[in-house]
Amino acid sequence: MTVAHNPVIRGFAPDPSLVRAGDWYYVATSSFEWFPTIPVHRSRDLAHWEYAGHVRGAVPGDSLAGVPDSGGIWAPSLSWDGERFWMVYSIVRSVGTRYFDLDTYVTTATQVEGEWTAPRRVAGHGFDPALFHHEGRLWLLNMQSDHRPSGQRFAGIVLTELDRDTLTPLGDTRLLLQHERLIEGPKLLYRDGWFHLVLAEGGTGFEHGVLTARSREITGPYELDSRPLLTTRDDPSHPLQKAGHAELVQTPTGEWFLSHLTARPLHTAKGPRCTLGRETAIQAVTWDDDGRPRLRQGGWHPEIDVEVPDPPAPPAHPSPSPSPFLEAATPSWPWSTLRGYPDPSWADTSARPGWIRLRGRQGPESLWDQSLLARRITEHHAEAEVTIEASPRTFTQAAGLALWYNTESFLTLDLTWAESAGEPQRGQQWQGGGRTVLSLLERDPEGTRQLAVVDVDAGTPVTLGVTVEGTDAQFWHVRNETRTPIGPPLDMTRLSDDHGPKLRFTGSFVALRAHDLVDAAFTADFTDFRLTCTAG
Repeated sequence: MTVAHNPVIRGFAPDPSLVRAGDWYYVATSSFEWFPTIPVHRSRDLAHWEYAGHVRGAVPGDSLAGVPDSGGIWAPSLSWDGERFWMVYSIVRSVGTRYFDLDTYVTTATQVEGEWTAPRRVAGHGFDPALFHHEGRLWLLNMQSDHRPSGQRFAGIVLTELDRDTLTPLGDTRLLLQHERLIEGPKLLYRDGWFHLVLAEGGTGFEHGVLTARSREITGPYELDSRPLLTTRDDPSHPLQKAGHAELVQTPTGEWFLSHLTARPLHTAKGPRCTLGRETAIQAVTWDDDGRPRLRQGGWHPEIDVEVPDPPAPPAHPSPSPSPFLEAATPSWPWSTLRGYPDPSWADTSARPGWIRLRGRQGPESLWDQSLLARRITEHHAEAEVTIEASPRTFTQAAGLALWYNTESFLTLDLTWAESAGEPQRGQQWQGGGRTVLSLLERDPEGTRQLAVVDVDAGTPVTLGVTVEGTDAQFWHVRNETRTPIGPPLDMTRLSDDHGPKLRFTGSFVALRAHDLVDAAFTADFTDFRLTCTAG
């Protein structure tokens, strides 16, 4: 017996789209403003997952420069027609407005791990597109968005048939379903003469859930189920919250499972806070006597431990191992970058063996060209450290270690320049004065605060670290072989989906970063990076 322990893909892996091709299961997840675009994981037993690659070229020009936080690629949908993998997704360029200003694209590949075709744009009515393959025909599902002041922003689910070769519409778009509760993320499957529509319901927060509807005809009318398939909106004590956005898959032996997003909140005086973002989970599904899907354990709450089929025998000709998403001169998965791929011009692993050299570019609030390399935090208990060597000559140059959510929410310990103690800020850097310091900054939607300044020796390596224990984050540095805390424990929950007034959809990272606001010439070298995430 094999047991899947949820979440099966931990830390910032939302909106999972699950398919099976032969003996492999594949899950594609949202990447938003982060690169690599559309990470794909694979498994042979639904319990143990590994990175399989990503959709390189998903963004035309490989740049999301200027896209707002939590914009970019939303809810990709992966499908398999027996010969090719298909990926459809939207690039959202406006967040928090009635106009999502999105483009919808389709790309294909014969292997998830291999080359994806250049994306082709298709007509899109809203985000969360999906493709449905049935009897040689191709159908595009969409959430319909109505931006008008008097309109219903989430105005129902629509269906359009596409030509398989040209991806142009065949006939008119059909409205399948409208509902008083917000519905999105449509997926279709066909079973026993019924077309089953699987819907994300209630938004992607704590009201999230999965609702199904069915019809004898693909174009409807669709009859909604009287109860949810999955949700935790009625049980705030459940350890897996925000359960929703699901997709069903059948095993080779005829069993059914679904992927769904979930989150593991920390409970605070200000309410639940999901610092790890939304993650990927798996549930077992059966079909009731009326032919509707139900969770195997009964009810609609997700289980943490789920029995799944044992993996099949290893294949005689294994699929190729996942390859790095970048050239050898730059970091590869599990590293991620903002709004574009790293390249050796600013992230160079060849300049100094055993080190990575970052050339500082724009500041940490930039939506354009940041020099930042990040790793997902996957547990509520985590520790990171790195040794940095740099010689900042002005307050416009800095490099360090950060806990990162987005450009409005981060905690960073930077090696930088400051005036001599007690001197006012009057441009002393141009006279060669000043000192080298570690500066601890806290940024949230209310503003930026400097919480501590510590002198360090100029021009010598310094080891920085941070320890995360649930709601608290403590930065430190190593002095005389001893860890020395810098500043007070900081509020880790500011780096969560649930902090602040704006929509936030990603997750928390540990990041190496550098900036140079004058001429982008300052460099910092990093080595001995370590990140440990501990469950429990």
